[in-house]
Amino acid sequence: MIRVIVGKKGSGKTKQMIEMINSAVETEHGNVVCIEKSSTLTLNITHRVRLVDTDHYGISGYEAFYGFISGICAGNYDVTHIGIDAVLRIGNRNYDELAEFLAKLADLSKDSNTEFIITISADETELPASIFEIAEKM
Repeated sequence: MIRVIVGKKGSGKTKQMIEMINSAVETEHGNVVCIEKSSTLTLNITHRVRLVDTDHYGISGYEAFYGFISGICAGNYDVTHIGIDAVLRIGNRNYDELAEFLAKLADLSKDSNTEFIITISADETELPASIFEIAEKM
């Protein structure tokens, strides 16, 4: 399952994702991962969540990012949730490429039984309808 939290900068998307990720740690029996661009969530995410900074690994663009996430799922079969903060900063602001990326993640989600929670800093009206056909809006 793919869940997206959409809104302009400062609308509380990251806070909502943090609450969902921290809640998943309490209720799930697998591992929870949170991916961000830079290490700003260190103090907000419980220490039981694996926090990953894409800058540390030189990840940019949706193709590289998808490969990185696939590697996380392949290397650890009990990842139940992956939170992604500010996906447009990691990939890019091309909304059609974002929709393709989310479609690939939807397939990966089914194959790996992993739920994705993703924040998107954009006005909902800017995004193509295909994104909301793939992902559940929070």
